Amino acid sequence: MPVVRINGSRLSYEEHGAGDPVVMVTGTGAPGRMWRTHQVPALKAAGFKVVTVDNRGIPPSDPCPEGFTLDDMAADVAGLIEHLGAGPCRVVGFSLGGIVVQELILARPELVRSAVLMATSGRADTFATAQAVAEMDLADSGVKLPPRYAAYVNALQSLSPQTLGDEEQLRDWLDIFEISAIDLGSVRGQLGLQLIPNRLPAYGAIRCPCLVLGFQHDLTVRPQLTREVADSIPGAVYTEIPGCGHYGYLEKPAAVNAALVDFFTAPAAAGVPSRTRWRAGAESRP
Repeated sequence: MPVVRINGSRLSYEEHGAGDPVVMVTGTGAPGRMWRTHQVPALKAAGFKVVTVDNRGIPPSDPCPEGFTLDDMAADVAGLIEHLGAGPCRVVGFSLGGIVVQELILARPELVRSAVLMATSGRADTFATAQAVAEMDLADSGVKLPPRYAAYVNALQSLSPQTLGDEEQLRDWLDIFEISAIDLGSVRGQLGLQLIPNRLPAYGAIRCPCLVLGFQHDLTVRPQLTREVADSIPGAVYTEIPGCGHYGYLEKPAAVNAALVDFFTAPAAAGVPSRTRWRAGAESRP
């Protein structure tokens, strides 16, 4: 796993496959390997090289205990793209990673050919603010949730009613969540970064093709917040993936992967002029 010093910090990343690069930026507390199971194979099979990133605050990238900002994270991704000589390239961001990618596009538009923004937002509403503040309070308290309780909470927050009602699937998810339970104190630097002011007006300056994916039963970033981002970006396409919660890219990977591959291989997203805008099925909105 290569580690490179970028923007004053050590940043860990992985490269998979060969072809035009797709850089993938994940969400709060999550390592880059979260993309390996489903998205990396699908994008490799479609002929892309996939670059996954461990954001600052996620080992083996630097923890940066002194704190950092969204601008720092966007500069990290920009620096990695430049280090790899990959720009302009396709970029994917999930949750906090989506907000990072939005700021990257605004700050360094020449580095991004097209973008997919999953479960993202452009402002912190009352519920998002309450959740972020509660998580920061928990992290600062030094209290560590028992892994089984953390798994239960994660399942409630992140999965769809369909999965919660499927006992066999749910047992598997609870096992995964228990094994991979995150100590909030260890990712304290990322907590609260979604407490952003209303950035929606700024997104009117985004000019690259964007696909915005919402997840129907997402309780962490409700789909209406994600749709607001699509409404704010000129020409963006919004698609809502049914039957999944916040971890839609893991819960409904076939639908998410099809949307990614179809979008990134369409003429507009590839940087080829076309009179036909890409659409992702009946639930899309131009």
